[in-house]
Amino acid sequence: MSERPAVACVGIAVMDLVFEVDVLPASPTKHFASSYREIGGGPAANAAVTIARLGGDAHLWARVGDDDWGRRIVDGLQAEGVRVDAIRPIPGGQSGVSAVMVDRAGERMIVNFSDRTLSPDAGWLPVETLPKFAAVLSDLRWPDAAIYALQAAQDLNTPGILDADITDREIPLAAAEAASHVVFSEPALAQWSGHGDIAEGLKKAAARFGGWVAATAGSRGAYWTMEGGTIQHQPAFQITTVDTLGAGDVFHGAFAGALAAGQTETDALRWAAGAAALKCTRPGGRAGIPTEDALRRFLKEQG
Repeated sequence: MSERPAVACVGIAVMDLVFEVDVLPASPTKHFASSYREIGGGPAANAAVTIARLGGDAHLWARVGDDDWGRRIVDGLQAEGVRVDAIRPIPGGQSGVSAVMVDRAGERMIVNFSDRTLSPDAGWLPVETLPKFAAVLSDLRWPDAAIYALQAAQDLNTPGILDADITDREIPLAAAEAASHVVFSEPALAQWSGHGDIAEGLKKAAARFGGWVAATAGSRGAYWTMEGGTIQHQPAFQITTVDTLGAGDVFHGAFAGALAAGQTETDALRWAAGAAALKCTRPGGRAGIPTEDALRRFLKEQG
């Protein structure tokens, strides 16, 4: 293992086309942006960038199209220090793209395109290299890969973190069962569990999956289960929100990187909450991900 803890991030990498608007659209007519930028995105990809900026050795296992967007996505990740050896361009495939609108309050609306014709086969992923990794993090956008990588991590008793966010597919139960840590977004937990109450949803998830489960709840922080079913709470840090785009991805990446570095879940959640909060104070999606020094200063200031 390298001196820096290595984390394999598995899932999706896209290009975000970000439009800043006064208010999010509520009617089907023309709307006008005050600024525009193109920047890499996607849960696993943003998590990998987060891990790299926070001092970890980040590897991304993903597919892109064999197109200009795909090349730009990979180049952007390399520029961030993410290892891209296991990103496969799929001949004839289209890379993922998201149209993102961010309003003056920092809230965002996303329309994502993912090419369903990309081969779902994950058998080429280099799971034989996992003994050198301190953790595996997977999103849900490539279900076969999530299952394959998390089951391989489980076999090695390596921490496996599942980013269980809302997607256009059901949560693959085999991935959640293989993960040592399942971190839901609040909407995804409600959708999966049928409970609007986070505590009840987490109790159901803990009983079903048997591992450690948590849920992020935006400005209310994060909640997780302790042994015996007790619900614990990590409050969100008080900030002035500029842009929430990518905050959940940053949370998951920081959490996985902290576990890989040997932090406890409680300490890792505080680290992750701080990283996500600091990201939200900065515009531009991925561009706002903090460095390790900036995050340490922020958490020290918070006491």
